[in-house]
Amino acid sequence: MPLPFAHLPPHDAPLAAIDMGSNSFRLEIGQVRGSRYQRQLYLKDTVRLGAGLDAELCLTEEAMQRGLDCLSRFAQHLAEFEPGRVRAVATQTLREARNRNAFLQRASAALGQPIEVISGREEARLIYVGVSFLQPSDQSRLVIDIGGRSTELILGMGRQPGDAESFQIGSVSLSMNHFPQGRLDAQGFRSAQVAAGAEIEEALAVFSSSRWSEALGSSGTAGAVSDVLKANGIDDGVITPQGLRWLIQRCIDAGHVDRLDLPGLKPDRRAVLPGGLAILYTLAAHFDVQALKPAKGALRQGVIIDLHERLRARSPRGSRRDMRDDSVQALQRRFGIDTAQADRVARLAMSLFDQLAPDAAAEERRELWWAAQLHEIGMMVSHHDHHRHSAYLIDHVDAAGFSQSQQRRLGELVLGQRGGLRKVEAALAREGFAWQLLCLRLAVIISHARVDQPVAALRAQRRGGAVQLKPSPATANPRTRYLLEQEAQAWARSDGLTLALPA
Repeated sequence: MPLPFAHLPPHDAPLAAIDMGSNSFRLEIGQVRGSRYQRQLYLKDTVRLGAGLDAELCLTEEAMQRGLDCLSRFAQHLAEFEPGRVRAVATQTLREARNRNAFLQRASAALGQPIEVISGREEARLIYVGVSFLQPSDQSRLVIDIGGRSTELILGMGRQPGDAESFQIGSVSLSMNHFPQGRLDAQGFRSAQVAAGAEIEEALAVFSSSRWSEALGSSGTAGAVSDVLKANGIDDGVITPQGLRWLIQRCIDAGHVDRLDLPGLKPDRRAVLPGGLAILYTLAAHFDVQALKPAKGALRQGVIIDLHERLRARSPRGSRRDMRDDSVQALQRRFGIDTAQADRVARLAMSLFDQLAPDAAAEERRELWWAAQLHEIGMMVSHHDHHRHSAYLIDHVDAAGFSQSQQRRLGELVLGQRGGLRKVEAALAREGFAWQLLCLRLAVIISHARVDQPVAALRAQRRGGAVQLKPSPATANPRTRYLLEQEAQAWARSDGLTLALPA
């Protein structure tokens, strides 16, 4: 797929990542040069977004405001960053929150950048990307990351992640549910360990100790526990079952999180330490982890390194492919897509999009290409209403490299590829989406006979929100003409673009 290189930032320029976790929001600015990573700025704010989910799984206004205030502060450090050099990702709390769209709209405005909600497995992959780059090794590894409302386990070797899973338990959620009002006792730890064990039990075989030779703990909980154990002379920072038992007993002796006064324990970690400890001890027992070493990398570095590799893949001399291209090809194979037809539609759609939206962002072009390549994925389920099946699959399938937010945009495009436009009426308010959808729908129509067409078969002129198709042999075909007339009527019934056919 041809992609314009104009306006792309250099792939070795400083890049920024915002990790909107359930407990803390983090901003990191870093630079990747070859095999070296250099941090330029790191900011952390304990937002406790996950603690702001009410009984209906809606974020409270107070929690949302804490997040918005933090993002406004982060935005001050990003004013000079051009588009494409910043990536903001949100994790488990915003995967769960029912009112997440309302919050994300306000949050994107406060940050001045789009925010992507990533799936648990994509979060796990990015964690491994960060750890394996900053702490390279040829050993088989188990990487553990305990967040506020989710825990990720990843197996990998070298830079290549293998099995990865995300579990809906975290230091915030377990602390709230099993240590109410901050009370600490043995019964609370027992019940928290049972809850954690019930969640991870299905993964005992997948992450068995026979499949890895070293274990690393990434991010907040592992780092906090390591700091406490080292500061108290229990060990040199390596987390062991003995050290975990010692720390659990210190918590029980304290009786309340407010009385936890241990060397090496930061005040903002007290409230969530018990839940994180319970998860760590459960993982150590279930997977026979005798030594968990603190990892240097985490999600935020993984986001920067992944963004660097995307930019390098799109540069004129790029030697790497964007992982999302590989994911699309894997889905085509998995669901038996007619790739010849996908290519026909994609080529025509991209040619028309370049005519009608020549200034579109590179990512909009890529999303249209991927949507065209996957627009018939639902044929595996049923030919009838395959566009609806396609949209559902794209929304819910695990696709490495894609965020949930981006998969939803692809799903909306694929859902709107045929039929009336009312089902995507809300998305049509986004001008870029409207142009993408028009190009996809017209390419599907021109290619309906599954016969190769020259790219010149679809030529158009744009005047504002009006599109005039130019004459061609393809548009003169009576059956194609009939479909195009129906298409023009569909757009006439919408409040967006208008389509005029050649005389």
